[in-house]
Amino acid sequence: MDRAPGLSVRLKLTLSYAGFLMLAGTLLLAAMLVFYLYYLPDGWLYTSGDFWINRPLLLRSFAPFMALVLAFLLVFGLAGGWLLAGRMLAPLTRITDATRAAANGSLSHRISLPGSQDEFRELADAFDTMLARLEAHVAEQQRFAANASHELRTPLAITQTLLDVARNAPQRDTTELVDRLHTVNTRAIDLTEALLLLSRADQRAFTREHVDLSLIAEEATETLLPLAEKHGVTLETFGDMTRTVGSRALLLQLTTNLVHNAIVHNLPEHGAAWVTTTVYPGTVVLTVESTGDRLAPQLVATLVEPFRRGTERIRTHRSGVGLGLAIVKSITQAHAGTLTLTPRPTGGLCVTVQLPAWA
Repeated sequence: MDRAPGLSVRLKLTLSYAGFLMLAGTLLLAAMLVFYLYYLPDGWLYTSGDFWINRPLLLRSFAPFMALVLAFLLVFGLAGGWLLAGRMLAPLTRITDATRAAANGSLSHRISLPGSQDEFRELADAFDTMLARLEAHVAEQQRFAANASHELRTPLAITQTLLDVARNAPQRDTTELVDRLHTVNTRAIDLTEALLLLSRADQRAFTREHVDLSLIAEEATETLLPLAEKHGVTLETFGDMTRTVGSRALLLQLTTNLVHNAIVHNLPEHGAAWVTTTVYPGTVVLTVESTGDRLAPQLVATLVEPFRRGTERIRTHRSGVGLGLAIVKSITQAHAGTLTLTPRPTGGLCVTVQLPAWA
């Protein structure tokens, strides 16, 4: 932004210090003069050494002294104010340099301002925290863009290969080819829709309304009950009425993703999943717990990353597009909530979503 040139803050503070010092000195000298004039009687007053004085003579004698003192205060105020202002504004200079570095793309730079807590150090710490979050967000977006490009390129490359095969062998039966193209195209559509949903949640472009999380949990489990029966998973839902504020469609997507993961990433047979809603003071909690293989905490910590499928526990035909828990995390953050993934001691996963309650 182009601005008209003006005085620097350091110069403004210097002039302020000098002006205040001059004003204080003037008031002090004026008070002294008034004090002497008040107690000096009219006419001439004899003092020791045959020295006579009256009010006009006192004023003429005091004026040069007053001018000399004010000149000294002016020089002292300007020099001292310039040094003090520079010392006081030194942290602001470091903050400005860090801001310019961040504007040029250097998000790894930190101010790390030493010393005890004050307004400048509080500003520097807040700026460092913002830079750390921004750097992590940019790195995450870069990884996401790279992974999304790779995931979208895969079905397109398969489609190109199948079309080349069909063009080079025109007499070949196309039934199998059409089926495979349909499967690949469906996967590409699912991936694109998941990316759009993730972007919508990240941008928080939705209308907020009052919703009951327990009803959403019941709807999600009823929708996925046939899938649970197909995989041999016992699905149970119970809990309290949990009222919150948010997008019903996004919260339904969140719950559906969690329940779907609990079903397809379960034991090969005789698995179980439990969906619970609980009310606490100021918060509502949705818990989806499922049986399954034992999971390492290091693996669980990475499951919310985009396109992380947890291949150690997921079979190929269940892999999906790898955005299920990433979408859950984004929707949770868009609703000012917290997402917690915890491995169960006996195997499986426990996912907890905590959202603000409807007051």
